[in-house]
Amino acid sequence: MSVKDNLVHIQNNITKACKKVNRHPNEIQIVAVTKYVTVERAMEAIEAGIQHLGENRDEGFLKKYDEIGKRATWHFIGTLQSRKVKHIIDYVDYIHSLDRLSLAKEIQKRANRKMKCFVQVNTSKEESKHGLEISECINFIKKLEPFDRIEVVGLMTMAPFTEDEALIRRCFRTLKELQMEVQALRLPYAPCQELSMGMSNDYEIAVEEGATFIRIGSSLVGEKNEKVEVSNIESQK
Repeated sequence: MSVKDNLVHIQNNITKACKKVNRHPNEIQIVAVTKYVTVERAMEAIEAGIQHLGENRDEGFLKKYDEIGKRATWHFIGTLQSRKVKHIIDYVDYIHSLDRLSLAKEIQKRANRKMKCFVQVNTSKEESKHGLEISECINFIKKLEPFDRIEVVGLMTMAPFTEDEALIRRCFRTLKELQMEVQALRLPYAPCQELSMGMSNDYEIAVEEGATFIRIGSSLVGEKNEKVEVSNIESQK
């Protein structure tokens, strides 16, 4: 199916989920996860009306940025190594994986503007997943106060890949509860108004539990692999 047809289907599902919990579909931003597809497929997403694109490797991101540039709002959604920050910091709009002070220090060092960041929390408690432990989240955010080039716009999590809806819902609900705790602190640098949670297999549950950004890959743009080349942007550095 075309990206446009897939998008219509996803939007209909979002609308249904919103009606269940008295939300408006305009509260939810769809981030098209384009890490496994070609530049052409990413452009198809933009032409279908998608404004937000998500990548998780610096090479793949920069390759697409070369072609698409500011026609999209860019999200770095994967684990970000500190040494890779310098490659992407001037081009990305959101970072979804802030989970350690060493990364915060590198963002602070490299950013030439205030960077919108999601603090990643491992609400599923799976060893295979990155992110802070639930109990660490609040203290970590408090430690970010000196970093004036970081704005904590929200929290991010990934639920387990399972058919256990109760478990998925619990992971998302935990993140919502943490968000409310952060907001209660009224930290100027951490308004924490957003929740990045939900993917192709569980985005409807995420919407019901308060997601404002959902990260959709396979059910929107597909999973066609591509050979990633080093971007001209990176090679010029």
